[in-house]
Amino acid sequence: MMNRTGLTRFEPADAVADKITPPFDIAPHRRLYPFASHWLKAPGCFYYHYLDEGQGAPVVAVHGNPTWSFYYREIVKALSPFYRVIVPDHVGCGLSSRPTDEAFDYTVESHVNNLEALLDHLGLNSNVTLIVHDWGGMIGMACAARRPERIARIIILNTGAFLIPAEKTLPWQLSFIRHFPAIPALLVRGFNAFSYFATFLGVAKTMSGEVRDALTAPYDSWGNRIATLRFVQDIPVYPEDKSYALVKWTDEHLHLLNHIPMMICWGMRDFVFDKIILAEWQKRFPEAEVHTFPQGGHYILEDEGEAIVVLIKDFLKKHPLPG
Repeated sequence: MMNRTGLTRFEPADAVADKITPPFDIAPHRRLYPFASHWLKAPGCFYYHYLDEGQGAPVVAVHGNPTWSFYYREIVKALSPFYRVIVPDHVGCGLSSRPTDEAFDYTVESHVNNLEALLDHLGLNSNVTLIVHDWGGMIGMACAARRPERIARIIILNTGAFLIPAEKTLPWQLSFIRHFPAIPALLVRGFNAFSYFATFLGVAKTMSGEVRDALTAPYDSWGNRIATLRFVQDIPVYPEDKSYALVKWTDEHLHLLNHIPMMICWGMRDFVFDKIILAEWQKRFPEAEVHTFPQGGHYILEDEGEAIVVLIKDFLKKHPLPG
C-alpha cells in the first residue's frame, strides 16, 4: 500500500458550528442549496465542510476544481430520500476553510487523506457508493484503492484517476497555468478567471445566472481562490512533480476495483476529459456500464443532470447491496 504521510485526524466541530464563519455568504444560494452544513476540525485549526443528508446506505460524492458541493445539489435532492448522501468540500473549496500554503499542503495526497479521514470519522467502512467528477476522480479513486472493501458501487462523471495517457496532450490553458505561475496567479486569484470561465467553457448548454453565481460564489477574493490555482499547479505530468507518486500508485492499483459495479456517464464535449480519457476508463473497466452524451460538456450534471439522476437510480437498483 502507498506509504501515507500526514494523515488527517478530524475532531467534531458541529458543537461550535454557530461560531464557524463560512468563507463566503451562502444565504443568496439557499434556494438551490437547502442543506444543513457539517464541519470537522483539522489539526491545523481549519474546518472541513460536508453535507450529510438522508439515511440508509451511504453515497459519497466527490467534487473537482473549481466546483464545490453545490455541483451535486440535484443528486443530493434525488437520492437523500432513499440513501445517506455525503458530499465534502475539499479544503480551499466551497464552505471549507482557506488555509495558507504554510498551514496546508494543497496536494492531491492531502485531499485524499482528508476524504479518507472523513469516511473513517463517519464509520463508512463498507457499502459506499462513490460518485466522482473532475479532480474528485483522482481523490476518490485513490481513497477507494487504499480501502477497496469500503466501496460497493462506483459512478464516474468526466474525470480521470490515472497518469495522463501518452496520446493525450494537456490542454494549453492548463499547461499555461501550471508552468507560468505569475500571470495565471494574477488571472486565477486576482480575477477569478478559472472559476468564472469554467461556467462557460465547461457546459455545452446555457447555464443560468443563478447557477453561475452559486458555482463561483466561494471564489470571491484572492485568498478564497487559492485552491483553484493550486489544483491546476498540482496536475502530475513528470515524475518529479509532487503528486506524481500517488497518482502513479493509484494508476497501478485501480485493478483492485475491477470487481465493483461501475457506471460511466460522459459528456463528449469536454475538451479536458475527452474521448481519449473515456477510452482509458473503458480499457481498464471493460464491464462498466457506459452512457455518452453528445451534447454534454465537462460540467455534465449541469448539462444532463436530469437524465443522469434517472440513470443513477436505475444503476443502484440493478446492483443492490449485499444483504
